[in-house]
Amino acid sequence: MSQQPFQTEVSQLLKLIIHSLYSHKEIFLRELISNSSDALDKLRYLTLTKDDFKSFSFEPKVSIEFQDGDDPTLTITDTGIGMSKKELQDNLGTIARSGTKNFLSKLSGDAKKDSQLIGQFGVGFYSSFMVADRVEVATKKAGNKESWKWVSDGESGFEIKKDVKKDNGTSITLYLNDEGKEFASRWKIESLIKKYSDHIDFPIFLTYSEVDYDDEGKEKGREIKTDQVNDAKAFWTRSKSELKDKEYKEFYKSFSNDMEDPFDWVHFRAEGNLEFTILFFMPKKASADIFRADYQSGVKLYVNRVFITDDDKELLPPWLRFVKGVIDSSDLPLNVSREILQQNRIMAKIRSNSVKKILDRLKTIAGDKDRYFEFYEQYGRLIKEGVYQDFEHKEALTDLLRFKSTREDGLVSLREYVDRMREDQKSIYYITGQNQVSLRNSPLLEMYAKKDIEVLILDDEIDEIIITGVPKYDDKELKSVNRSGASDDFNEDADKEKKEEKSFKPVLKKMKKLLGDKVKDVKISSRLNDSPSCIVADENDPTAQMQEMMRSMGQMDMPEIKPILEINPNHDIVSKLKEKTRQKSFDNIAYLLYEQALIQEGVKLEDPSGFVNRLNDVIKETL
Repeated sequence: MSQQPFQTEVSQLLKLIIHSLYSHKEIFLRELISNSSDALDKLRYLTLTKDDFKSFSFEPKVSIEFQDGDDPTLTITDTGIGMSKKELQDNLGTIARSGTKNFLSKLSGDAKKDSQLIGQFGVGFYSSFMVADRVEVATKKAGNKESWKWVSDGESGFEIKKDVKKDNGTSITLYLNDEGKEFASRWKIESLIKKYSDHIDFPIFLTYSEVDYDDEGKEKGREIKTDQVNDAKAFWTRSKSELKDKEYKEFYKSFSNDMEDPFDWVHFRAEGNLEFTILFFMPKKASADIFRADYQSGVKLYVNRVFITDDDKELLPPWLRFVKGVIDSSDLPLNVSREILQQNRIMAKIRSNSVKKILDRLKTIAGDKDRYFEFYEQYGRLIKEGVYQDFEHKEALTDLLRFKSTREDGLVSLREYVDRMREDQKSIYYITGQNQVSLRNSPLLEMYAKKDIEVLILDDEIDEIIITGVPKYDDKELKSVNRSGASDDFNEDADKEKKEEKSFKPVLKKMKKLLGDKVKDVKISSRLNDSPSCIVADENDPTAQMQEMMRSMGQMDMPEIKPILEINPNHDIVSKLKEKTRQKSFDNIAYLLYEQALIQEGVKLEDPSGFVNRLNDVIKETL
């Protein structure tokens, strides 16, 4: 039979498919095995639903053979439904016309759901030409007497002629080019099947020659062997009731290459309008690259047990990048190459439901404080990221936050804090800084300690950013004790404070003039008991810690925000300072009150030498 032209501008379209549509040439094997799986699924469906096929002998399998050497070939054979001459013409002679799509259009209801068909665009087959300069397709339609062969070089056109194939199904032989020679290898084929098609629902057999060598390394014989190389049943498709913890742990180790058992896992199957299965694992320890921008996603996407991608960071939100596992859906539409997910409603629903299931599991784990602490030690920072980034799940994530506290040594939740608040307490109080020890000893806490009010200690550098995203919890406002207005809640004697302000007016005025643009204001403090001074931020200004963090992140040109200096009128140093407004020592003491307040807040002094000299001068005066 004479050669026929393709029904499209094949030379241009094939170049697009070969060079642009797929980023890795190895995926041709995935596509061909997927097509074989489709063919097997179609025949399985017919044997179950059509009277003409119910007595049909059906032994579903995919067989792969190869020949290495100077003229390497690779052959993929299935025992599926096969194709007629017309189907060969339509499906392989017209690019982007899909037999699978046509088959699906004839199904409805439950039959469509159960069909397990892969591929909707009909271009996967042509990925063969990335690795082959000639392709032969021998096929026989189940129930037909005639068999046919389709032959093409992928450029000039194709030829269809009669064949002598006896059994139903399709056999595709690739005459490998220089780019494809590496695939004529047992180990290469096995690795690709394990990577992409291990969980196809049918057995995949590989035939190869095992060479026997003598003591001198010379070949003395060959034995042809055939082994099943895939699992043929996706682990995650099995019912949770039939799986034991040991099996989950073993699968995780083989899946993730982690030597340790997983910390926990989530296994869920959604049925109904949207069908998908998830199996997620939480490793015991965070990976080394978890905070790198180029981190590797730990989640693999499958469609009907066929691997699609493990390099899509949109499968789960970024804060869940510690999760490893599988998403498998039969309802998910993909683009023609299956390499880039469409931004579609179905994927959005799968993603949202996946996050909810993980959050539900974390909530359960959080009921065991010790166990949740193990998790939070590794991934607490990612939970904080989620609060900041993930608006949809912000409430659930906020419940998972944990903080150090002045009340106890461990970590506490906002729920625990609120449940043990004083009856007259209206707000949740927290302090931010870089050092837990210095924060626990901060003069800013003196008033709260005296009144037995718990304060949360936020010593992680990102805490101050995160906490701004949680203005309220359980209708309780979160307030920073680092800010000037926090102490207003406890201003029990306004008249007394006014009198003190008036009495210390000369001191305040002189200190403000002396310190100049180093401070926004100098005020009498109502929050101090034992310390002579402290610095706070104005209500709408970033704290000293926030400023330091912003500079460390490269924002060196940000304007300097001046703190407010508060002094304790009841402290001996401050009260005696009132008597020294005209003495030279006033300047040194005033500066030291400011500088020691900075030190206590973890702020670096601009002039450490000046601080030391002033301190020495004051010491000399007292000797």
